Amino acid sequence: MARGSRELAIGPSQVQWDGDALKITIKERDTRLFNPIRRPVRGTVRVVPEALNPAAFALDGNENHIWHCMAPRARIEVAMEEPGLSWSGKGYFDHNRGSEPLEDGFRVWHWSRAHMRKGSVVCYEGERSDGSLFASAIRFNAAGIPEEAELPSMAQLAPSRWRIDRRTRSEIGLAKVRRTWEDTPFYSRSELSSQLYGEQVVAVQESLDMRRFANPLVQFMLPYRMPRGKG
Repeated sequence: MARGSRELAIGPSQVQWDGDALKITIKERDTRLFNPIRRPVRGTVRVVPEALNPAAFALDGNENHIWHCMAPRARIEVAMEEPGLSWSGKGYFDHNRGSEPLEDGFRVWHWSRAHMRKGSVVCYEGERSDGSLFASAIRFNAAGIPEEAELPSMAQLAPSRWRIDRRTRSEIGLAKVRRTWEDTPFYSRSELSSQLYGEQVVAVQESLDMRRFANPLVQFMLPYRMPRGKG
């Protein structure tokens, strides 16, 4: 791994900020289970922010874990060489940073993001390692400025195939999983239909179980699922 003020390289892949956009260069191999061929996965993704948000948020009282939503709304441009695919659409990017591993600070968390007619909204909640709970809804206006909003009702979702507990927020207390993109023993990422602040929205949702992530068996399997070679 190598990093600088404007770039981060992990294995053969790299993320770089070029002043106007985040460029993600992908040089990986297909690591799906029961797939011995391991075909190359190569291409680039550009994330072009509509606006940048300078404010970061602490997820715990000691500020050991910080969440920063840098681009609440963005445009994405995907150009893959292997396989030969390309598309563009709506995007978003954020990051977490901290002074200790995530599994030391949290047991579980649930996160969702939806583009609104004007701006976007992020709902974030979970359980810290000491058993305390946190939950918030943050609305970002068209300029990317965040503002705390009233937290909508909880909407329980069906568990993932790996039996990860999933939940989100919706004004009517109901939401529907349209499809699940990522389903692992400790993490699930899905597309939802929901209702927030008077609008019907399509949201991206994730649920993470850090207790499962810290399980010795999962830790043993991770290098096989996410190899970090040079080629």
